[in-house]
Amino acid sequence: MQRRELMTLLGGAAATTAWPRSVRAQQPSGMRRIAVLVGNNRNSHAIKTGFAAFEQGLQQLGWTDGRSLRVDVREGMGDTDIIRKHAAELAARVPDVIVAVGSTTVGPMLQATRTVPIVFVYAPDPVGSGFVNSLSRPGGNATGFMQFEYSLSAKWLELLKKIAPGMKRAAVLWDPAIPAGIGQYAVIQSAAPSLGVELSPVNLRDVEQGVAAFARSGSGGLIVTSSILAVVQRDLIVSLAAQHKLPAVYSFRDFVDAGGLISYGADLTDQFRLAAGYVDRILKGEKPADLPVQAPTRYELIINLMTAKALGITLPPTLLAQADDVIE
Repeated sequence: MQRRELMTLLGGAAATTAWPRSVRAQQPSGMRRIAVLVGNNRNSHAIKTGFAAFEQGLQQLGWTDGRSLRVDVREGMGDTDIIRKHAAELAARVPDVIVAVGSTTVGPMLQATRTVPIVFVYAPDPVGSGFVNSLSRPGGNATGFMQFEYSLSAKWLELLKKIAPGMKRAAVLWDPAIPAGIGQYAVIQSAAPSLGVELSPVNLRDVEQGVAAFARSGSGGLIVTSSILAVVQRDLIVSLAAQHKLPAVYSFRDFVDAGGLISYGADLTDQFRLAAGYVDRILKGEKPADLPVQAPTRYELIINLMTAKALGITLPPTLLAQADDVIE
């Protein structure tokens, strides 16, 4: 893997130019090519640290920078048209493996190619979304690492109740247009009665008005489910929670880094590290159809203590002790 190209991904503009045929023809014998499509912005903490782990994992498996591996990267910036365009471009180059980061990239990649092996990272519902036939037997040209099992969604409501014990109402920010949105909301809804919480669904396509309307009644909290719409509107959602003094639980740490209160979700860095292993196995001849989709094995709890103080919330010491990282 060329360090210059990966550092471009991590800190500068993503590469957008195609490889000329003359350049490809001059590549050293045995050079393998990986294409990477990132659904959103590559500059988030999670993506940066994830790609660092991915690079390290490949190096440990013997893929030498600039000698045995070349990487071509595109980012979609949360725009479906841009993602589809990049997916078609990358598939047309017929790389040895495509790494698709985020659920919004997997569908377009599968539409663009049914032959090039695809390893996805952070896909919430690969079976329900039609990416694979089953977790144990993917059956096609895609496999990888799912973002979470839906049962995790109940944990978000439990955490919200822990940090705000008197809370009786919770707004659930979700995208009802995607299978993952429906699945997450269903689990939260099933857990709500036992915790004595009344839910108010807020469509992420109308988040500003929805949160403002919910906040008028007071004594509530927010749960922000996982979706590309939530990621794209990260700063707005965090700002709304602060503006309306609402404790909020998020699905991953980028929200907390941006000023959100608390997050609980899969360790994306670990998924990238594991993805390097799948890429290595495919480059050595194994097929995606024979590599089972894996659920997360590591989750991380991140807490922003400054935000808690701004909201006037005293977090339980037991919860702070469980945190993987506390931002002070």
